[in-house]
Amino acid sequence: MKQGERGFSYVDLLVAVAIMALISWAAAAATFQVFKGTEHNSNHLTAVRQVQNAGYWITHDAQMAQTVIADNLTPPDFLILSWREEGSGDTYQITYTLENMPGSNMKKLMRNQRIRGKGTTTTFVARYIEPEGQKTKCEFDPVSGTLTLTITATVGTGSAAESETRIYKVTPRPS
Repeated sequence: MKQGERGFSYVDLLVAVAIMALISWAAAAATFQVFKGTEHNSNHLTAVRQVQNAGYWITHDAQMAQTVIADNLTPPDFLILSWREEGSGDTYQITYTLENMPGSNMKKLMRNQRIRGKGTTTTFVARYIEPEGQKTKCEFDPVSGTLTLTITATVGTGSAAESETRIYKVTPRPS
């Protein structure tokens, strides 16, 4: 080293390393928060979409229904709706079922349609449906003629789990 030149002392290096470590830690924490927030948002949006799909399909069919069976059904049956088309006279029977999802205690909602008592068309409606009685249920009040659908979807596990619950009230058409 030449006369008058100075290098970095150990204290200078130690301070520089400490500052770099602090900046790296802050960047890592911010990145973790972004990814964690993205997972929560994704799970919540998926839960909302599943509940909306279930509500759409059941509401659509219930508004057409002349007969509603929501009580004393044997699982996996969840709801049975039926009606007769005025023009064609065709009879429709829609049975909603809550079926097991592999590797999960959640259920998937399926729609089974029979027209004129022939052939069944099965449509997947929603998944991640909470099977617990108070979280997902159908109740039909024959006095007011109102079907009340409560449906809950939960997506994710542990701290990343997100749930959405909606209540739909539908008045089927008169018989």
